[in-house]
Amino acid sequence: MSGFVEKPEPLEVPGLVHLHTGKVRDLYRNEAGDLVMVASDRMSAYDWVLPTEIPDKGRVLTQLSLWWFDQLADLVPNHVLSTALPEGAPADWQGRTLICKSLRMVPVECVARGYLTGSGLAEYDQTRTVCGLALPEGLVDGSELPAPIFTPATKAEVGEHDENVSYEEVARQTGADTAARLRQATLAVYSRARDIARERGIILADTKFEFGFEGEDLVLADEVLTPDSSRFWPADQWQPGRAQASYDKQFVRDWLTSAESGWDRKSEQPPPALPQQVVDATRAKYVEAYERLTGVRW
Repeated sequence: MSGFVEKPEPLEVPGLVHLHTGKVRDLYRNEAGDLVMVASDRMSAYDWVLPTEIPDKGRVLTQLSLWWFDQLADLVPNHVLSTALPEGAPADWQGRTLICKSLRMVPVECVARGYLTGSGLAEYDQTRTVCGLALPEGLVDGSELPAPIFTPATKAEVGEHDENVSYEEVARQTGADTAARLRQATLAVYSRARDIARERGIILADTKFEFGFEGEDLVLADEVLTPDSSRFWPADQWQPGRAQASYDKQFVRDWLTSAESGWDRKSEQPPPALPQQVVDATRAKYVEAYERLTGVRW
């Protein structure tokens, strides 16, 4: 059992129809048929959406995504139409709302990895492969790969876990041409972002993208290159062979699995509320990632 500890009720906004409540984002459709995407301050971990929010998190994700969309505009189009607040929307939506094109979404999480960790490391330790791709012997947690790899995953519902799949499975599901385009775009965007982050003292270990089609055009959608969708590591602390310091929800994960929380993640009990020090430390990491990458004070 997993999912929302306390599922929020969608807000009713004149002219908007609520479509979906996700782990972090709420989706609406406006009268023009465009998507209205609102990034909340919700935090998810271990397939649960926690009862405690992280202040400003949704705004950080939205503003960082917008910055990245600008850096990538010459590589791939994106789905953003406007950042204007819809008429009648609550003031709290300011800075966390995007009006976006309605696309035919591809049902694949497009993951690029430049370093070995997480589920990729777990598979490598068993088979010396990641998503069926053979890798050299001798790699450890945090090792840089010889070249970035495309390691797609299925998209899971709230409370479920994404599952890595092979490139061949993506080609079977989407068609060979679409699979090839997804791989090319994913690796091109990852490589550009990796180089930009590296200039700012940050390692982009891996990241996931979502794409959709507008006609025949492949379009980058959802969020991009945020601490929720990516592993960012401080370059000056990178040391292969151990878990890396990171700009993400690691404070949350560490506390939830500590004796202090009293929570057994293998049980069916929902996780407890986060203490204030964990909330503050997590918010600070999200803000620091934004500031280091963009060069702009939050």
